[in-house]
Amino acid sequence: MIENLDLEQLDRRDPAELDRLARAVGDVGFLTVTNTGLDAQRVRAVMDAYLRFFRLPDPVKASVDMARTGANRGWGAPRSEQVDPDANPDFKEVFDCGYELPPGNTYASRGLSVYAPNLWPEELPAFRKTVQAYYADASDVAMRVLRAISVALGHSETNLDGAFETPMALLRGNFYPSRPEWAGEKDFGIAAHTDYGCLTLLATDGRPGLEVCMPDGTWEPVTAEPGTFVINFGEMLEFWTAGAVKATLHRVRGGHHERISVPLFFNPSYDTNVAPPGADHAILAGEHLTQRFNETYLHLQDKP
Repeated sequence: MIENLDLEQLDRRDPAELDRLARAVGDVGFLTVTNTGLDAQRVRAVMDAYLRFFRLPDPVKASVDMARTGANRGWGAPRSEQVDPDANPDFKEVFDCGYELPPGNTYASRGLSVYAPNLWPEELPAFRKTVQAYYADASDVAMRVLRAISVALGHSETNLDGAFETPMALLRGNFYPSRPEWAGEKDFGIAAHTDYGCLTLLATDGRPGLEVCMPDGTWEPVTAEPGTFVINFGEMLEFWTAGAVKATLHRVRGGHHERISVPLFFNPSYDTNVAPPGADHAILAGEHLTQRFNETYLHLQDKP
């Protein structure tokens, strides 16, 4: 079962809600959460902003095409990602933006693609403001959830705070068209995969599409109306917690209706060691994330 939790109760460190959280992160690796402070109206507004972008003509979107860069900022055209090497490239399209380094930040001189400059479409002047405001507020929600998880696993609530001072947080708008007529068994909106990073905070338009691989191997549909968020966890947090938090396979096959979703992939600073406690080797968060991005984005797959 996928638990539905109340973030206000988790903020109060309600023992029963924390127990449910501990079970959810360890048994299934997926949950939904309400009472975050981001209401349905706010979520619909950011989805509408992304939809206005995706409705632009392709030549206009191409002005911010990430395929022209060595990073993942801007528009990703349909079939520009391949999360499963045994499936065909995903037929969705995306728009990605990430953390903007403040002046003088030590990472700025290192040329790291995970902190690349954002690209913004000139044709939609309000788009940047809407998306960046949501990015900031969604990041706050993600940090609140991580603090609750830390407490639920027996640590202090600020145990992870220092690792997120310069987060490799990526906000994405996903546009899933109706399933194409040509689609076969290896074609997906996004094929089965585990997320690469730490925590994913997903807003959706309420339409079906997302499916989660449950512990018994069956695929369970997950829907959430705007204002309720789906949360899942990536490989990085599974390493970091020695498996106490589970990274779970999920996919979007695509259906009769188009669909919008907005995930925030909330990840720690580049140099954070996310290896299991006591490991004899380091796993740098930024190196892991960069490797997985280079395996996924077709325009990065030829990079050394």
